[in-house]
Amino acid sequence: MLFLSAASLFHQGTAHAAPAVVTDTGTTAWMLTSTALVLLMIPGLAMFYGGLVRTKNVIGTMMHSFSAMVIIGVLWPLFGYALSFGHGILGGFVGWDNRYFMLQGIDDTIMPTHIPEYVFAMFQGKFAIITPALIAGAFAERVNFKGYAVFIALWSVFVYSPICHWVWAADGFLFNLGAAGAIDFAGGTVVHISSGITALVAALYLGKRRAYPNNVMHPNNLVMTLTGAGLLWVGWFGFNAGSAIASDLATARALTVTQVAAAAGAFTWMIIEIFQHGKATSLGVASGILAGLVAITPAAGVVQPSGAFALGALAALFCYTAILIKSKLGYDDSLDAFGVHGVGGIVGALALVFFIRPSWMADAAAKVGGSWTVWQQLGVQATAVGVTLVYAGLVSFILLFLVEKTIGLRISENDEMSGLDHSMHGEHGYGLINLN
Repeated sequence: MLFLSAASLFHQGTAHAAPAVVTDTGTTAWMLTSTALVLLMIPGLAMFYGGLVRTKNVIGTMMHSFSAMVIIGVLWPLFGYALSFGHGILGGFVGWDNRYFMLQGIDDTIMPTHIPEYVFAMFQGKFAIITPALIAGAFAERVNFKGYAVFIALWSVFVYSPICHWVWAADGFLFNLGAAGAIDFAGGTVVHISSGITALVAALYLGKRRAYPNNVMHPNNLVMTLTGAGLLWVGWFGFNAGSAIASDLATARALTVTQVAAAAGAFTWMIIEIFQHGKATSLGVASGILAGLVAITPAAGVVQPSGAFALGALAALFCYTAILIKSKLGYDDSLDAFGVHGVGGIVGALALVFFIRPSWMADAAAKVGGSWTVWQQLGVQATAVGVTLVYAGLVSFILLFLVEKTIGLRISENDEMSGLDHSMHGEHGYGLINLN
């Protein structure tokens, strides 16, 4: 009888064991697509930036984006993923998990979201690639390629990975701040604010381009810039909707508000230009698209289309103003990396609280067993923005200083005159030389 009872208990225990997590092929297919869409954004960024510089710098500028694909593409599976999404170490400053080194321990892992962990790791890796590539717009036309390569490698380790861990890892302190953590659905803080403030620090530290602002520095190919903006818009659907890590209602919501915010940003920028100059420009449309996309990035999981429209319009207004202020102050953020990504990210991260879906606020209140107000969430958002600005700005300055004093970052005047294409790569984008 004892034997039969023990056997019965064993049978019951095994019968009620938790089932193994299985792959959802639909969600996995969407996440594979999203990963490819985010990767597409990096050549899109290369075209966007490459068209805005002078002829002699087009290859050098595009190489900043493509080299990020290569350098961060190597570092991410080595230890970037472990630093970002591993268990917190050093007091939660950064993550680590031996299984994530070279992704060696996730070969058979299916996540609770029913996708292979390989897919999640590669999806997040594309965010890690595009973030340092965004910074390059601030110091376009005047940096040493070797110094740039070392800088983005160090920046990825010492700036991106810790901030990513704080905001997106389950044990990150910003992830757990307040009732429901700092809201950053797809990277307003992790990607755009961190890269934006770094861009501003870099532009100030490295100084102006030769003859700026006295010489007019016209874009070499606005057709390429518009094409790049279009690729970024398309890729952003993977960037935002893919961040739901699902293929469901949340995905549809994120995709919808992404479209609305991008259109609203471009529309608002067009209206501003028409009122101020009497005509809308292609560069203005491209800038408005980006401003709207940046602002909706942190908010894509919590706002409705009306909120997306408001965020896109606000971002266009604030980013346009930031670019005007830059011109008056005279610092040389070559391609307005801070003016669009930094300012747009801050607008989105803070203003989203006024457009949050009521059901989200109700869920947040339930987690703390009481009430949770918009103003309390604004405090959480402001904390995340402030921490990111201070940490990324300070550490970026230290890294810029170290690279400049060792390898060198600012190119010589002769190299700047001849252009990055020739001086850094021994090539010419169009077979032409322009020494202006």
